[in-house]
Amino acid sequence: MRTLVSSLLAAMLLVPAVAAHAAPPPVTPLQVGTVRIGEGMPRTIVPITGATADQALQQAAAIAASTSTDLAEWRIDYLDIATDAPALVALGKRIARVLDGKPMIVTFRTQAEGGSRPIRDVDYAALNAALLRGGFAQMIDVEMFRDPAVVSALVAQAHQAGVKVVMSSHDFQATPPREEIVARLLRQEVLGADVLKIAVMPHDAGDVLALLDATWQVRQRSSRPLLTMSMGGTGVVSRLAGETFGQALTFGMIGTPSAPGQVEVERLQSVLQVIHASGQAGR
Repeated sequence: MRTLVSSLLAAMLLVPAVAAHAAPPPVTPLQVGTVRIGEGMPRTIVPITGATADQALQQAAAIAASTSTDLAEWRIDYLDIATDAPALVALGKRIARVLDGKPMIVTFRTQAEGGSRPIRDVDYAALNAALLRGGFAQMIDVEMFRDPAVVSALVAQAHQAGVKVVMSSHDFQATPPREEIVARLLRQEVLGADVLKIAVMPHDAGDVLALLDATWQVRQRSSRPLLTMSMGGTGVVSRLAGETFGQALTFGMIGTPSAPGQVEVERLQSVLQVIHASGQAGR
């Protein structure tokens, strides 16, 4: 814990001063089941990464029992039945029951975005549409760089089903220029996203600062909840200090990460609480 907090404080001292300007627009909170996103501390997400139904159900039970976890993300691309829509729907309903009210983000992370499996856009569209019809998910991840017609259709289908859209972009090789990060996140809003998400890989502390600065810039211009992160050990501060820069959600883990740099959710929650309490006291 001391190491995490020390790294956090050291990195925050490097953030350049921002000129005085008008306050950012208030975040429009999302009510997802019993979880309200965009108010107070960032909400914590823990991935379900099991390769089999039994493993996924065991991880869901651990998430349900974790008082430090607010939401689950079900990474179906890890599963041995990843493209079997009827089997996924049946398993998704079982996982939802085990989660006992904790909301679930359903995600097929394509290989092009750092996931486990390649998939054609037409199959990506059909699979996600089937999962939406299954009626067990409160949120769904839609990758912004899939075919534009697929993205548009999935956003419409999700909203028609009362499901919130986390729109996402990932770069596991590098950190794009901050202007590009800002542009992608704002484009996600135009495309109908309810949560704007980007994950990038830093090569040094400057890349982490670019991600945090881009997050803050988007926060000045958008009222949508933000989920941004710099991955790996170098970027861990971005998972901890998110509230300071406008993040509404952050990923932790229980045992098995879904991306490099994730922190055990209990430790993550402890740091988030310290930062939130300090920020409230300083107002």
